[in-house]
Order: sequence, then C-alpha cells, then structure tokens
Amino acid sequence: GKSQRYPETFLCVPQLFETKEAEDDVDLEALVNDMNSSLESLYSTCSSQQTESTPLLHNGQTSQTGLRRSQPMHILAVRRLQEEEQQLRTSSLPAIPNPFPELCSPASSPVLSPGSLPPGEPSTGNYIVKIFSEDGMGKVVEIPADMTARDLCQLLVYKSHCVDDNTWALVEHHPLLGLERCLEDHELVVQVQASMNSDSRFLFRKNYAKYEFFRNPLTFFPEHMVAWCQETSRTIPPSQLLQNFLATSSCPEIQGYLYVKEVGRKSWKKVYMFLRRSGLYCSTKGTSKEPRHLQLLADLEDSNIFTVITGKKQHGAPTDYEFCIKPNKGRGELKELRILCAEDEQGRTCWMTAFRLFKYGIVLYQNYKIPQQRKTLLSHFSAPVRSVSENSLVAMDFSGRIGRVIDNPVEAQSAAMEEGHAWRFIQYKNILKYILNVFFPSAVIHIAQLWFHGRITREESHRIIHQQGQVDGLFLLRVSQSNPKAFVLTLCHHQKIKHFQILPCEEDGQVFFSLDDGATKFTDLIQLVEFYQLNRGVLPCKLKHPCTVVAL
Repeated sequence: GKSQRYPETFLCVPQLFETKEAEDDVDLEALVNDMNSSLESLYSTCSSQQTESTPLLHNGQTSQTGLRRSQPMHILAVRRLQEEEQQLRTSSLPAIPNPFPELCSPASSPVLSPGSLPPGEPSTGNYIVKIFSEDGMGKVVEIPADMTARDLCQLLVYKSHCVDDNTWALVEHHPLLGLERCLEDHELVVQVQASMNSDSRFLFRKNYAKYEFFRNPLTFFPEHMVAWCQETSRTIPPSQLLQNFLATSSCPEIQGYLYVKEVGRKSWKKVYMFLRRSGLYCSTKGTSKEPRHLQLLADLEDSNIFTVITGKKQHGAPTDYEFCIKPNKGRGELKELRILCAEDEQGRTCWMTAFRLFKYGIVLYQNYKIPQQRKTLLSHFSAPVRSVSENSLVAMDFSGRIGRVIDNPVEAQSAAMEEGHAWRFIQYKNILKYILNVFFPSAVIHIAQLWFHGRITREESHRIIHQQGQVDGLFLLRVSQSNPKAFVLTLCHHQKIKHFQILPCEEDGQVFFSLDDGATKFTDLIQLVEFYQLNRGVLPCKLKHPCTVVAL
C-alpha cells in the first residue's frame, strides 16, 4: 500500500495525549474510543491534502530509496482487555472429568490434563487407584486428591467388612525391583502413585509392627547400635530414648556394620555406617567419625526406605536381611538404588525404624496417638441413627463393680459400636461353629478361621510373618508337611519365628489335639487357640495377633 506524509498530524497527537493524561479517573474504554475516533478524523482530514507518496514495507518502514516516516497507529487496548477477561473466565472453570478413565494408565488421573487449561490451574477432582489383596485380586477405588493412606485404609476396611483395629496398611509394591514399603498414614496416595512405575501396585494388608516401636522401643533400638547410649555409658529409659529421637534439638545416631552392594557390580563390601538426620554416611577409614572420613550415601529427605523381598536371588546378598534406599525422583532402575544388608533381623529393623523417625519425626507420633480422620470423607462410617423409641434409653457401663451412666455422647457412641461389633462377631462365630459341627467332623471346623492358612510351606509362613510385622504374639496355623494328620503353630517372639507341632491323640475313641505331648488336650483347634490366647502355657508368649488375609 501507499502512504502520504502528514507533517501537521504529529503536532496534534501529542496535544491529544497531554489533554487526556491530565484528566483523572477516566474510563479506560471511553478513553480508547475517543483516541480511535480522533485519529480517524485526523486521518480523514489530512488524507485530503495532496502530498507525494512513498512505498512502505512492513511495520511502517519505507524503502531504501524513500524517506522513513512515522504515521499514527491504532491502539488495540479494547481487544486486549477482552482477551484478558476471557482468560480469567477460562481459568476459573473447574477441571473437566475424563469421560474415558479406562484409557488412562494406572499412574494417570481420570481428570483431563491441565495443559488444555490456562497455566497455573490446580489439578482437582477424583483419581482412580487400584488396590490389590494378597490373593492377587484387585479393586478399583475412586478417591479425591487429598486422601491420605490412613483414610484409604479405612475406606477399604469399610467396603471389605473388616474390623478397624488401626493395623491395616497400604503397601507400595514394586515386583520387578523386588521392593516394598508401607506408606505412612499422612502420605497422600495420589502423590505416591504419581511417582510409581507402570508395573508397581498398591497392596492392602495387615502390619502390626507399624507403630510397635512406640510401645517397646528398647527391642527396636539395642544399646550397642545407638551412639548416644554408648556415650553416656548408662541404661537409657525408653521414654527418654524416644524423646531424643523425636526432638529436633538432640541428634542420636545409629551406627554399625552393613554390607553395601557396589554400584554396577555384584560384589558386596562391609562398611561401618552412621545414620543421622542429615543422611546415611559411611566411614572410609574403619570406624572413624571425623568429617574427612565420612562419605554421604543417601539423603533422607528425597528418599524412601524399602524392604528387599528378593535378596539372595536377585542381588546375591550375603544374608536374608536386605533393604535399600530409593530416591523419590528416580526412574526406578537398579543402578539408582542404594542396596544394603544387615547381619540379623534386629539390625535391619533398627536401621529402617530409625530412618522413618529421622525423616518424619513428630509426625509419626501424631499418626500413632491422634489418627488424622476427615469427617467429610468418612461421614458414612458414623453409627446408625436411633429411632424415636430408642431415644429414651440411657447408655450404661457395666465393666466395673457398679454400673454407671455414660454422659459423654462420644463415649456412648463408641461403646454402642463396640458392643454391636462384639455381638455380631459372637453370633457369627456361634452359628458357624454350629453348622460345622453338624455337617462336618470336629477336625475341620478351623478352616473358616482367619488364622488358619491351610497347606502352605514353612518358607511361605515366614514370608507372611515378615510382611505383617514381626511383633510378639503374631501367629498362624498351617498343615504340617511332614505329618499330614498334624498341624503347625508358627509364632513370632523377639523378632524370631518359631514352629510348634500340634499332634492329634486319640482317647476313648475321640480325637484330641495337643501342643505338649498330651498334657493339655483340646477337642478342636479353635479351643486350642482360644486357650493359648489367654494362657502362655508351653509357648514363649501368648497368642495375640492372627495373620489375616482379606480378599477385597
């Protein structure tokens, strides 16, 4: 196109801007409209003048042969305002639910990616999580983004009709790497799932040892492994030991020898280690603690500790007590893992428990004492509403010598729920026992019990005990491999697994079962288990926690 020179035009434009800038509190849109109309009038007035034309290129620049002149340009402020308003309206829109969640990968969200929305839009909505049980069956659950591991466990307990005894855990399982760990109660499930690989999965199982170190810390932290205990040269009370682990001012250390798998090699090296709040260190010169001899192996903040379930088979570990430290932002490869091995089970438990305490601190104690429950997510867990005729009833407590009226409504509600669970359990147990006694002989009425695991091997019983926490009194019953008519009681005591054979004995034509060569006889295995739950007898401890496998 062609343009003309207007020397008078540029004398008028500054005056126009000076007049408008002098006014205060002027509407921006009206100002821009006035400017556009003024410029159009100037253009129409000056275009009537006869001036020589000069060809222009892009951006108003003239050719090399002609003179470079400026000309007025329209300010498209109104269009920018409209675009900004449209952007604000779009950014305030909620996340769009994905109509095809089955096409998403396990680590993906059923909500469409925020890439289609303006940047800065937070990801909201529900997510799809698949949980697996011990038998390999899975259940798909839709959860919000802020649901913790404890909330999800309570949801699964409610859906599976289990007893909520605060011992259920969500396990992060990596089958190709042979790793697994129990999620802490406060961890967000969606965030953990985002860092998992496509082959990883969540498992739902019992874990009695999740907070057992708060009840019996001296069993988990032997004095020869705690540097603070050796420096004071005296016995540390359990309360003071835990207080020093949870406090931020004090800094106890865990020390001892560990086998370390060298990176890129199959060989193992025995090194003296130190575990502090700042990380895991190894000494390059014996047991020296000098800073120049310490080398950082792993950081606690950006890593998680896992139990290695395929130690000797996959890594050629020198012992069976293997664990590893895996970075959170890693790609899940073997070369990124820091694989370690302890000499015994007590040592491995001490290292792994101290790692959790150093990383989370007081948060673990809060999870143990005050479980974080969200009423909005768990509103359907409340007790059923009473009818009008039941409102005249009074809650009573008959646990003492004299009955008392329960005035606290929270205590009354918990007592009612506990009584209801106990009554249903007793009725179910009596009905089941009656049916089995009528239709089956007394030798098989134990098959419906949670602690009976059928024909499993000794190694399989060890694996189940390890998975559900090696606490005192954890037990299961199984069929003996050497004697098909006998049974075996597998019991954990002081983090060691022991086996006791239950032999059948016949008297007056009736079959009995005994653990002590006939000194104490029982008509069935249910009576035997109930007796040793109340009496220790020949066992090292009472039967406390049954190994339970629940199908989702």
